[in-house]
Amino acid sequence: MDFNDTPEEAAYRAEVRAWLEANAPKSAVADDGEGGGSMDASKAWQAKKAAAGYACITWPKEWGGQGGNPLQQVIFNQEEAKHPIPPNPFTIGLGMCVPTVATFADAETKARFVGPALRGEEIWCQLFSEPSGGSDVAAARTKAVRVDDGSGDWIIDGQKVWTTGAQFSNFGIVVTRTDMDAPKHKGMTMFWVDMSDPGIEVRPIHQMSGGSGFNEVFFTGVRVKDSQRLGAVNDGWKVSLVTLMNERLAVGGASGAGWSQFMEAARGITGVDGRPALKDQALREKLADWYVQAEGLKHTRNRTMTALSRGQTPGPESSIGKVVAATQMQDLGNEALEMLDQYGIISDPELAPLRGAFHASVMSAPGLRIAGGTDEILRNIIAERVLGLPGDIRVDKDVAFKDLPTGR
Repeated sequence: MDFNDTPEEAAYRAEVRAWLEANAPKSAVADDGEGGGSMDASKAWQAKKAAAGYACITWPKEWGGQGGNPLQQVIFNQEEAKHPIPPNPFTIGLGMCVPTVATFADAETKARFVGPALRGEEIWCQLFSEPSGGSDVAAARTKAVRVDDGSGDWIIDGQKVWTTGAQFSNFGIVVTRTDMDAPKHKGMTMFWVDMSDPGIEVRPIHQMSGGSGFNEVFFTGVRVKDSQRLGAVNDGWKVSLVTLMNERLAVGGASGAGWSQFMEAARGITGVDGRPALKDQALREKLADWYVQAEGLKHTRNRTMTALSRGQTPGPESSIGKVVAATQMQDLGNEALEMLDQYGIISDPELAPLRGAFHASVMSAPGLRIAGGTDEILRNIIAERVLGLPGDIRVDKDVAFKDLPTGR
């Protein structure tokens, strides 16, 4: 593992740092609790990055990128994180949806969507999870049926859930069931859809954090053209894998107050014995565990960066980041509120330590342990693809989807 930039990487980092110093916002924009923050500020910052070629560095120049390598994108992300940039509602679109469209759509469709998404003019969402499926994408029951009028069009009916950003998205990609007689992984087809279609209803889900970042989405008689199909008919699982591979990179780890912020808070809080809470031995042991975990995550990311720097493809160990970080975020937040004792009930940013960052961690961490792959899914990936353990037995592998038990 190499912890240092190569001369070329160091030069690129200096270039990026200089551009950000000259162009990045100087003050933070408050998040509105809906997952989009100040949309005007977010779109303006995205447009400025796109004009300079920094919006999607690894994308080809003809799409508006730099044709750069993944490590250059990592370097930009690291330097950008040092500035008070506005919230980013484009991650799902640019990290998952648009790359899928660019891989499987025709040239006309790519020309229509890539540029506007890159510039922040249009936002995309990913319509995969369903009430009966959860992390099992192949359990999708939303149907797409050919219209029997010679047009080749399709009619989509069904329901999706936990769709992040659907309430402000312009377009989305949706995985549907198109062959009930095929096994569940072989009878799916993916389409892109216009979220303003009158047959699409978006219902925001009120979260315990107070926001509504994700939604239920209902499809009722939504008619789409065959040109909106991504990939071959009944080959939607293959298309979905492209999206999910990108999701591992886009969703990544977890943010929130970390061990160093906890330690600073513990220095200023008086424990039950009248001494600073940081003097409590049990608390110090937990703090040490969090520090070790954070260092392990940092070096796992360094391993990924080393692979990128050498032109290699990072392995499935990238799944380690989220399964560890989201759990740590929840544990640390809960411990912080316990440490605050009766003051732990005060979440007002004007009164709570770190402007309520620990409270935000407690409220958002459970969702992060589900989003982008549950803990169980990620542990299976690590067990099978990192440790080489045998895979789970799949009794439904060759069973027609219509014959699968539904619990009803």
